[in-house]
Amino acid sequence: MTTTSADQSPVATALAGLPRVVDLLAARAEEHDRDATFPYQGIEAVHEAGLLTLTVARRYGGPGGTLADTVRVLAQLGRGDASVALVTAFTLLRHAEQARVAAWPAAGYRRLLTESRRGPVLVSTLHVEPGGRPGELPATLARRDAEGGWLLSGRKTYVAGAEALAWMAVTARTDEPEPRVGTFLVRGESEGVEVDPTWDQLGLRASAGHDVVLDAVRVPAELALGLTVAKAPPAGGPGPAAEGAEGAEGAVPAAELTRAWRDLALAAVALGVARSAADWLVRFLHRRTFADLAEPLGGLPRHRCALGEIEAQLIGAEELVNGLAPRVDRAEPEAVARTGPAHLLATRAAVSAVQQAVTLTGDPGLSRRHPLERYLRDVLSSRVHFTSDEAVLDAAGRAALARGARP
Repeated sequence: MTTTSADQSPVATALAGLPRVVDLLAARAEEHDRDATFPYQGIEAVHEAGLLTLTVARRYGGPGGTLADTVRVLAQLGRGDASVALVTAFTLLRHAEQARVAAWPAAGYRRLLTESRRGPVLVSTLHVEPGGRPGELPATLARRDAEGGWLLSGRKTYVAGAEALAWMAVTARTDEPEPRVGTFLVRGESEGVEVDPTWDQLGLRASAGHDVVLDAVRVPAELALGLTVAKAPPAGGPGPAAEGAEGAEGAVPAAELTRAWRDLALAAVALGVARSAADWLVRFLHRRTFADLAEPLGGLPRHRCALGEIEAQLIGAEELVNGLAPRVDRAEPEAVARTGPAHLLATRAAVSAVQQAVTLTGDPGLSRRHPLERYLRDVLSSRVHFTSDEAVLDAAGRAALARGARP
């Protein structure tokens, strides 16, 4: 975490360094994408600017960044390098959840923050399993060891930043006669943790979203959080440590706030990628000419209207995400309930905008000599980390039916 000047808030100090960080990320993004190498230097730049601990609560000595701050940061980081933005997002989400429910034991969280003062500390929740379906209990199993702790075994997939995680919050079920589900805090360097390099996606190639294999990994009893009688976490939602808990906000369950933060944070990353695509398109239209034209393509009404369509989609999506974020910070139940559909609409707008930009530019848009094709691959591959359209729409439909059934 960084120190601040007397006339600036910690959040303002962190945000002031954002433009420089984005430039640094953009300068290396093509290289990491081409080689599928993890962007350690980019993560270091995010950390040095104080952005990786933006959501650490003030009571822990952090800036106390809000969701409104978070979506602003992630949208900008997404403009520089989507993979860095994604990995950053998951760390910010874990700190934000700790700020709301204080699920981590005090000593463990102090250790994490102490490490964060020395260098970047990446944290993520591991809940997705190969072949897993919504509503199922985790296949990852925790069994008691002779010392009263737990031995954790299983496989998690799509773990962004897997090779660089310092801490993993792993959802698992116990092998007890009446299974309990909880979140087990695992050090990335623990014996029995192995990263299986399975990530070979079209886009987000630098995000290292590999599988993590756990083979009898020992977890002390105090690092097993929120163990409750078996109830599967919602698809794409929070770990059981947050289930059923009431946050300081009172009326809105902490699990719902965790979901809402994730919805808008990941939507912001996708919108950042789409904004970079739109920026590149504007430069292309200013420069590109044909032999039979006296002016660049940007001077043609057809191209201006097509660009205007992209702008309209992105403006609407950005206003939606940025408008909901402060309302979620205020724990307004209606706003929290709307983040799923907002996430769906925003990511659809981001994908559509980049696809339209590629269509408008023709062959250059698909050339590896230009970044537009990378933006397309990144925004399409980000679907791996999104809640499925079907799940979001089914939930929205159920809510509408429930409202209509009220007298």
